[in-house]
Amino acid sequence: MSDDTYQGDFGKHLLEDGKSRATIESYMGDIRKFLEWLAQKNLPFDGRLSRLSITSYRNYLLDNNYSVNTINKKINSLHSFNHFLMSQGLCHEKVVHPNKDKIKVAQGSEAEVVVFSEDEVERLLFYLENKEQVALRDKTMIYILLYAGLRVGELVNLKIQDLDLLTMSLKVVGKGGKYREVPLKPEVAETIKAYLESDRRDSPYATSEYLFVTQRSGKMDSDTVNKVLKKLGKSLNMTIFPHKFRHTFCTRLLKKGVDLTTVAKLAGHANIQTTASYYINTSREDKQEAVGLL
Repeated sequence: MSDDTYQGDFGKHLLEDGKSRATIESYMGDIRKFLEWLAQKNLPFDGRLSRLSITSYRNYLLDNNYSVNTINKKINSLHSFNHFLMSQGLCHEKVVHPNKDKIKVAQGSEAEVVVFSEDEVERLLFYLENKEQVALRDKTMIYILLYAGLRVGELVNLKIQDLDLLTMSLKVVGKGGKYREVPLKPEVAETIKAYLESDRRDSPYATSEYLFVTQRSGKMDSDTVNKVLKKLGKSLNMTIFPHKFRHTFCTRLLKKGVDLTTVAKLAGHANIQTTASYYINTSREDKQEAVGLL
C-alpha cells in the first residue's frame, strides 16, 4: 500500500468521523509531512508506527525551531493517525502519547507573548523592499501576517474570492468555520494586487482558487510558510515564526489604544476573555523597558 493510499483512507476516516474540511486538511497536511520525513530517512512506511519514529520526529521539529503550537498540533494529528491505523489492524499499539509528547509550557508563561519590536518591524519592512532578496509572493504573505494578524492556517486557506481589493478587505475563515472581515491597509492591498498581476498570474497553478501557491502545488501549506520565515529569520538574524506576527498585530493595536472588543473581533477570538488573558499582558521587552526606567 502506498503512502497516498494510507493518507486517502485516513482522510475518509476523518470525514466519516464528522471532522470539518479545515480540520481534515490540517491533519492530512501534518501526516503527509511526517511520511515525507520518514522517506527522507529511508524508512518506508508500512502502516505501522514506532515509538522511535515519533520521538525522533518531535526532536526534528524542535531542532528546526517549529513553534510550540505547531509541534503540539502535529502531535495531535499523529495521535489521530495512530488510532486510525489501529482501527484498520495495521498498527497494534498506541505509540503517540499526547500527555507525554506535547511540549509543556510553564505555568504563567502562556500569557507572556513574544512580539517583534518596532525596530525589528522596521528592519523587516526595509528588507522586504529588495526584490532581489524577497519574492513578491513572500512579501505579500508577510504583509498579510503582520497587518491582518491571520493564523498560519487561515493564511494558507485564503482564496482569491476572499479578497475585495475595492473595499480593501479580507474575508477570513477562522476556527470553527467562522467568518470575519479584516480591513487591509492600502499598501497591503497594493502588494496583493501586484502579486496577483505578476508572480501569481504567471504561476503553473494560475487557475488555483487559493491565493498562495508554490511551484509544485496549487495551495501552499503551513510547513512551507515556516520554511520561508525561517530562511528570512536567518538573513535578518531574527527569530521569525507565523504566530509572532499575530502576537505583534494584536499587541500593536492595544498599544495604539484600540479597544479590546475590536482587537478580539479582528483576531477572530470567539470570547473577548481570550484576548484579555493573552494580550493584556505586556511582552517581555516591555517589562524590561519598564524596569529600566526605575
